[in-house]
Amino acid sequence: MENKKRVLSCIQPTGDMHFGNYFGAVKNWVDLQKEYDCTYGVVDYHAMTMPYNPQKLRTATWELIFNLIATGVKAENLFIQSLVPEHAELCWIFNCFTSYGMLQRMTQFKDKSAQNKDGGDDFISAGLLDYPVLQAADILIYRADYVPIGKDQIQHLELTRNIAQRFNNQMGKEYFVMPEPLLTEIPKVQSTADPTRKMSKSAGAKHYINVFEEEKRIRKQIGSAVTDSGEVKDGEMSAGVENLFSLLKASGCEEAHDSLMENYLSNSLKYADLKAAVADGLVAISYEFRERKAEITSNKKDIKNQIKQSSYEIRKTAQQTVKDVKELTGLLNVRF
Repeated sequence: MENKKRVLSCIQPTGDMHFGNYFGAVKNWVDLQKEYDCTYGVVDYHAMTMPYNPQKLRTATWELIFNLIATGVKAENLFIQSLVPEHAELCWIFNCFTSYGMLQRMTQFKDKSAQNKDGGDDFISAGLLDYPVLQAADILIYRADYVPIGKDQIQHLELTRNIAQRFNNQMGKEYFVMPEPLLTEIPKVQSTADPTRKMSKSAGAKHYINVFEEEKRIRKQIGSAVTDSGEVKDGEMSAGVENLFSLLKASGCEEAHDSLMENYLSNSLKYADLKAAVADGLVAISYEFRERKAEITSNKKDIKNQIKQSSYEIRKTAQQTVKDVKELTGLLNVRF
């Protein structure tokens, strides 16, 4: 029987999961489990690159684990990054195969540095500059064949491939496989309060919709969604209406989407009907996930033990990779 290709993807612990997170990444994670050997990480080391609260980080890490399982990610496929310290060890080794100039050119470093300064904080951590190398370690330590990403993340995967190639060339051995992007159609989910910006927690409560939110709150947020805003060229759909149609399609309501799109094209669309359909779709998803999460959180201790065990099992692959890398680079190994 042919071995399944390995997929690796990770997410930072933000606690709450909004529909932008779910439709943009997590739904795809769930679907990929049917076809690939999947390994998914909650990367708490990465969350330390920006100002944070230690207790909130720990709480948010477990909250995200519960949310991922509730939305359909298999517990045995999950690990917590800080429970696999080999990520950090491989990151240091990779630092020695990565140029400073490449890191300075990374778009997200520029964006997040500016974000810090806009917030009145001149402190930029070295971790913020270096986290793409840790990200490369996250991927390569499990010898992943594919990494599901959006087009905006191509730059980071290219850096990972560059590090792997430089390592292979210097060590004279094709040890690391070149991970390929698994480009999938990712719905563009914007804030319903301001459809010119992405759905995001950092923008404030009105700019995201929690996947586990109560029905009343979801309907209220969709009911107040911006539709027409600013100037729109003739023949173009406004950003607000486009966002609602995107949410409707992502919710799996294809029939309602197509019917309402026909109304839009014939200039007979009522925004109230579109908003009601979107709210129905999101509420149906949320109801199912809240039911699952209630079961999960009623037994948190067992779930935590399960994730600690899955992290332990997944760590074995990471340990072997680091052992091989240390042999190749002339470092000493400790028996494990």
